[in-house]
Amino acid sequence: MENANNKKLFYASCFALITTALSFSIRAGILPQLGQELNLSGEQLGFINSMWFLGFPISMVIGGLIYNTVGGKIIMQFAFFAHAIGIIMTIYSGSYIGLLVSTLLIGLGNGCTEAACNPMIADAFQGNTMSKMMNRFHMWFPGGIVIGSLVSEFMTSAGFGWQTQIWLILIPTLIYAYLFFGQSWPQPKVEEAASLKGNLKAMVSPLFIFMMVCMALTAISEFGPQQWVGLILAKSGAKPMLVLALVTGLMAFARYFGGEVVQKFDQTGVLLGSAVLATIGVYLFSTQTGGMAYVAAIFFALGIAYFWPNMIGFIADKIPQSGALGMSIIGAVGMFSSSIFQPIIGSWIDADKAAAASQGLTGDQLELVSGQATLGTMVFFPAILVVLFTILLFWVKKRKAQFAMA
Repeated sequence: MENANNKKLFYASCFALITTALSFSIRAGILPQLGQELNLSGEQLGFINSMWFLGFPISMVIGGLIYNTVGGKIIMQFAFFAHAIGIIMTIYSGSYIGLLVSTLLIGLGNGCTEAACNPMIADAFQGNTMSKMMNRFHMWFPGGIVIGSLVSEFMTSAGFGWQTQIWLILIPTLIYAYLFFGQSWPQPKVEEAASLKGNLKAMVSPLFIFMMVCMALTAISEFGPQQWVGLILAKSGAKPMLVLALVTGLMAFARYFGGEVVQKFDQTGVLLGSAVLATIGVYLFSTQTGGMAYVAAIFFALGIAYFWPNMIGFIADKIPQSGALGMSIIGAVGMFSSSIFQPIIGSWIDADKAAAASQGLTGDQLELVSGQATLGTMVFFPAILVVLFTILLFWVKKRKAQFAMA
């Protein structure tokens, strides 16, 4: 770490990401309770989910556009406001519309966190240290999900209401607000990164556009199965929240060592290996039951662990002129793709359920067969990425060779 200020900014950003993670995992844990209490359908729960994913890209894009003008500090002040109001509204709204609005606010706060903290880390640290810190920052998304999912499981079993669980999200929110208070932010390392014109010029390159397509698929490969794992795996003999905790725990562990892995294989090699493991993981989820669901979880976790931080890291490292805006747009594409697909996945579940019911299946067997059929459809997302990241590997190698000759 370069100085005490960067250190404090880094820790503050970690607590901001823990807030994001708790809003993801605790909400996943209370989804069945909310559905029962407010009499909501699967599609309505899907739309509430999609608000979390929709708020994220909106604030990421706006945050990326204004980062050079207003600075990361003001973006994080808005994040605190959106998180705090969203959390309180979730608890007191008591209606479908209220939950849509409050979840959108929390999503906006989460997007601001990414829009401000990714470029801050890219500017504060150099070379492989930047890759290491980017992976360690993003470690706290799965790390926070482990904490949130275990706390949610414990509190639900102990008979605590969902409102008490939502209050917990306010704790890291207050901590990050305190740590960010009064800190100065680092300046951009690349001159073009500080100008909107330079950012936009870098973002119309074929490589950046190719990475946007990849990001849409990496995000839905990660968030598609994860968000619905509770509803799908509940009847397979595995505990859904324990599967979620295992997946995210392994992701956090893998990301802690992300800097060393990237140093050995570069971001391109890491992304290709991740796509192969994710494909195996989702396929196993769609075919296995009982104890094997945990084996599937291990493959899936190691597959998706390096997607997000190294897609962002690739942009910061290989297309630095795109600056804060480039990193925000890539993240926004990922979240927007997840937002679009949440209700679609919900409708796949409904359709697969109807197909299984027409075969005479009922009860747990109906839930399991239809859930696995939906996961079988989701295998296509990481499978396409295996092809795309193979192309990327050769593309980057060719580009490096051209630069070496020039």
